[in-house]
Amino acid sequence: MSTRWRNHIGDRPQAVDILTTGLLLVFTLGGVILTRAVAAKEPLELWPGVVLSVLACAALLRRRSHPLLVLLVTTGCVITEGFLGYLLTPLLMGPVLVAQYTVSLRPDRRTTWYSALAAAAGIALTGFVVTDADEWIISLVNPAAWVLMAASFGSYVRVRREYAVARAEHAAQERDEEARRRVIQERMRIARELHDVVAHHLALANAQAGTAAHLARTHPDQAISMIEKLPEVTASALRELKATVGLLRQDTDTDELAPAPGLEQLPRLVETCASAGLDVTVITEGRPQALTPGLDLTAYRIVQEALTNVTKHAATRSARVRLDYTPHYLTLTITNETGSRPTTATDSPGRGRGFGLLGMRERALSAGGTFHAGPRPQGGFEVACTLPLPGSEESTP
Repeated sequence: MSTRWRNHIGDRPQAVDILTTGLLLVFTLGGVILTRAVAAKEPLELWPGVVLSVLACAALLRRRSHPLLVLLVTTGCVITEGFLGYLLTPLLMGPVLVAQYTVSLRPDRRTTWYSALAAAAGIALTGFVVTDADEWIISLVNPAAWVLMAASFGSYVRVRREYAVARAEHAAQERDEEARRRVIQERMRIARELHDVVAHHLALANAQAGTAAHLARTHPDQAISMIEKLPEVTASALRELKATVGLLRQDTDTDELAPAPGLEQLPRLVETCASAGLDVTVITEGRPQALTPGLDLTAYRIVQEALTNVTKHAATRSARVRLDYTPHYLTLTITNETGSRPTTATDSPGRGRGFGLLGMRERALSAGGTFHAGPRPQGGFEVACTLPLPGSEESTP
């Protein structure tokens, strides 16, 4: 059945009920005529069977609003026809079977089976009274079995409908949960990106300003040089922040957006750290390989955040970045050794821990890699992560 006809029928339930009831009346009257002509031992009056059949079929028009009352009326009509001598065939019992099927669609299972047993018992009792013992199978067992079969079929349809509704609700719930999960993941991704952009440049600017204030009296030339480089750091921060916010405000994907930063910008990052007084050494092992944009961004942000932490927390003026390429993995190692540096006004011994390590760990794990950060046995601090390269069949080393 096409969707158009299905919608057309669904919009006219009363017309559908009248049409189906009319067709059922035709079959029921056919059963009355067939019984009178073939199965009856004695000639039967036709009009009582016709009147009872019309009454039973007319009652079916109210089966949706009063299913139990309609079942009672149709069962009474069938029992009366049985006492009049009509053979209770499935054609003649059509109204009571439809009424029983309608009752079985109700969610009250106890009512369904009590009504089915009552209707089957009444019809069986009729067959027991009006027929001989050798005809009990046809006149007693067979009609009662048809009633129970209608009840069973209605219960099966009801269970299937309940199952379909439950599946639809479960699917809707899963869609809602998936949407919430995606929203949470997107919020975390945005938080990591903004944290890495803002925290890095602000930490460098803070370090430059603090060091310049410390050197202002003893080495004014160096202090002025640092202050002159400070606008470059803040301008770079504003550019990256503007690009990130602009990307978030896009309502559609576009290929005209500026590319995300990657390891190709590592030399510029080293220069920026140098302007803040941090000497960074980059060592590359193995043969560099092309990275996907997402993996390239992940590697860059991890190095950037690790160097930011060195600038903010480490008592040293130097750090070492090692890029180790293997056929399947890229290992990033950022270390700083123990050392001393001048204490500035920006240093705070009670400063709390931020989200840098957490963000780096989330980035590494989301790319299918591993992450480790902690103090080194020989002193200092080390951040190490391993990222799977494109085409690697394994996800962990």
